[in-house]
Amino acid sequence: MKKILLIAAAAVVSANLSAQETRFGVKAGYSLSTLKFKDGGNSESTDPSHTFYAGALVEHKLSDKFALQGEVLYSPLGGKINERVEDEDDAGTFFNIKNKTTFGTILIPVSAKYFITEALSVSAGASFGLIISAKTKTVADLGLGMIPGFEISADDERDIKDQTNTLNIAPFLGAEYTLENGLFFDARYNMGVSNLAKDSGDGKLTNSFLQVGVGFKFGGN
Repeated sequence: MKKILLIAAAAVVSANLSAQETRFGVKAGYSLSTLKFKDGGNSESTDPSHTFYAGALVEHKLSDKFALQGEVLYSPLGGKINERVEDEDDAGTFFNIKNKTTFGTILIPVSAKYFITEALSVSAGASFGLIISAKTKTVADLGLGMIPGFEISADDERDIKDQTNTLNIAPFLGAEYTLENGLFFDARYNMGVSNLAKDSGDGKLTNSFLQVGVGFKFGGN
């Protein structure tokens, strides 16, 4: 009886150890980033900024169904505004303003993963973003219908790092599909909860972003 119990215990431990596996990898992809400003009961969102992300990851499988994953990524996140006002009574008179805010961000996502199948997994976690640079660029154009051909434009680029908080925490949900050769495809939505604007009073500026990309994991079966 003791021998049977020892054999069973050894089998369980062996199965658990064989399920543990650490893999390293790289990933890159497309990000769709927006900024939202809330003040009291009012909120405004920017148009999306189309950008990218790239970096490395480490995945540690705790069992056949569960794993932990950490990453280090870089992404220039932010948002943009494009508004045009035209004078209905004076054709050719308009005012056009474009603004783009960019936060150069080092992202450190940490997640727990559940494997629905050997290839397909879902994940939940949080991305801890460190904003290392912050810039805003504004371009304004003015046209006067009363003066044919009259148009003026001006642009202004400013460093706003001193007006921006460094930490951007964004909880996320995601999914991933991995091929046998290590190539994988993933997507996740990160919902920013940190206030990025210093001295914003009762207002709050947040950054949320969608990531869709591809990567490769080294090692494994």
